[in-house]
Amino acid sequence: MPKIKSAIKRVEVAERNRERNRAWKSSIRTARNQVEEAASGSKEGGDVQEAVKKAYSLIDRAVTKGILHRNTAARRKSRLVKMLKKSTGA
Repeated sequence: MPKIKSAIKRVEVAERNRERNRAWKSSIRTARNQVEEAASGSKEGGDVQEAVKKAYSLIDRAVTKGILHRNTAARRKSRLVKMLKKSTGA
């Protein structure tokens, strides 16, 4: 453990940021799984669209908060759309 006051504070901040990042990334994974479930079930188009909209929103907000890099976000959104097209056969 650090002995210098500023180093102690940095450890605390890093831990706080780690917890925040884990929560955000977990919610993004959950949203992705919901899109996957909605696409595989393909009961209604509205459910799929709503799930994609929620996932896009979460990913974009994570970028603005500095949790994800913008290129990472673009890749994840691209994979979501690719998965949707594959499941719907379009």
